[in-house]
Amino acid sequence: MDRIILTGSLLTLLTFSFVLEVESTSFKLVNKCRNTIWPGLLSGANSAPLPTTGFVLHSGESRTLRIPRAWSGRLWARTHCGHDSTGKFTCIAGDCGSGKLECEGAGAKPPATLAEFTLNGADGLDFYDVSLVDGYNIPMLIVPKGGTRGGCGATGCLVDLNGACPTALRVARANGKGSVACRSACEAFGDPRFCCSEAYSTPDTCGPSPYSLYFKHACPRSYSYAYDDKTSTYTCASADYTIIFCPLPYTR
Repeated sequence: MDRIILTGSLLTLLTFSFVLEVESTSFKLVNKCRNTIWPGLLSGANSAPLPTTGFVLHSGESRTLRIPRAWSGRLWARTHCGHDSTGKFTCIAGDCGSGKLECEGAGAKPPATLAEFTLNGADGLDFYDVSLVDGYNIPMLIVPKGGTRGGCGATGCLVDLNGACPTALRVARANGKGSVACRSACEAFGDPRFCCSEAYSTPDTCGPSPYSLYFKHACPRSYSYAYDDKTSTYTCASADYTIIFCPLPYTR
């Protein structure tokens, strides 16, 4: 009898694992940067938290995550991180404010390059984009694999924007030398015209600014300001995704 119960339990576990595999999406995060990064993940308001919300990814490493098929949220790379004198974990760019390796439900403090996903949305399609609306810290590329419908195009920002970042938007290293991130005009100036807020909260009243056009010209497939949907949102059905940090040609 014990053997029958054990066999039944094993079959149930295997069935559950198979269903979980079928009903989830694979996110493979790849670090092609020259330095270590610390990915962070934030689930949307109507999505369950993921088993991990932050971890370390050394140069050349990758990590694959199983994401529920109905998930929405964002992920990003925290850069220039370390522990301060009190042991608190902090990052110059993309910090989530938890003081720990895990972000624990907190999002990225701008500026940070964001990968945004809504899986299994309207008509069963995944919607995804790379956003520079909250600024930029490193190049990022999303590549769908095995999609059955939708355009399933790759999208992202392949170039390093920090070196040529407008002076007013630059985030400097701790020693003040060099730029490690590029802020959005909204964060830098707080002007409703750049934030698409208050009297500028509609597509008709808020258009691209000279600052958002800097991002758009360099990375035409990425979101550059709040109403940049037409050239920046991509769709695919039943795909797995590879998210590459510092993809080519940046590493050449």
